[in-house]
Amino acid sequence: MRKIEKGNEPGSLRAFKRTNPHCRYDDLTDVERRDIRRACTQEQYFLCAYCCQTISGESKDTMNEHVEAQNLAPNRTVDFNNIVASCKSPRQCDSAHKSQALDLTPMMAECETELRFMLSGRVEGKTLRATETIRVLNLGDKEENNKALIEKRKSLVGALIWGKSGSGPEDLAFEDPEILEMLIDDLSQPVDGRLAGFAPVLVNILRGYLDY
Repeated sequence: MRKIEKGNEPGSLRAFKRTNPHCRYDDLTDVERRDIRRACTQEQYFLCAYCCQTISGESKDTMNEHVEAQNLAPNRTVDFNNIVASCKSPRQCDSAHKSQALDLTPMMAECETELRFMLSGRVEGKTLRATETIRVLNLGDKEENNKALIEKRKSLVGALIWGKSGSGPEDLAFEDPEILEMLIDDLSQPVDGRLAGFAPVLVNILRGYLDY
C-alpha cells in the first residue's frame, strides 16, 4: 500500500449532499459515482488503493471502495474520506474486502511500513493487524491464496528494476545505499500525475534493504 492523502470531494458529490442531506451511497447517480471514482484515482496516481496495480479510473477496471464498509459504517457511505479507488480483480482488494473490518488502511502512514514485500512477489505482515489486512484483502501472502497477484507483482517489480536501473534483480547492488535512495526517489515521483504500477511495492522492498 501507499498512504493516500485525501483531497476535496468532487463538486457534484458536495452539491448532491447539500440537496439530499440524509442520502446514502445507493442514492447517488452515475454522475456522482463517476466523479468520485475519477477523483480517487487521480489522488492515488492511478494505482489501486490496496494492491497498487495500475487502474484507469474508468468503470471497466476501477470501482469506488468503502474503506470502512457500508454495513459497518452506514453514516459514512458518502464520506469522501472513506472512499478509495480499487481494482476489480477477482478475489482480492474490494472483491475480497466485502464487509470485513480493516484495522490497517491506506489512510494510515503505517500501511507503508507494516507490510513487507519480497522480490518473490509475496507479502507478509510485520504486525498482527497487517497480517489480518493481508488476509482480508487477499494480497498474496501465499501462492495458494493469490498466485495470480504474486506472479504479476514479481514480474512487474522485476521490469521496474530493469527499467529504472538497467539491471535485473540479480544484478542490482542492493548493498549500495546511494543507488537505493536514488531508485526510491525516482519511483516515488509521479510522471504526468501517474506512478508506475506496483512502484510503491518496489519502494517498500528497497527500503527493506536500506534498513537491513
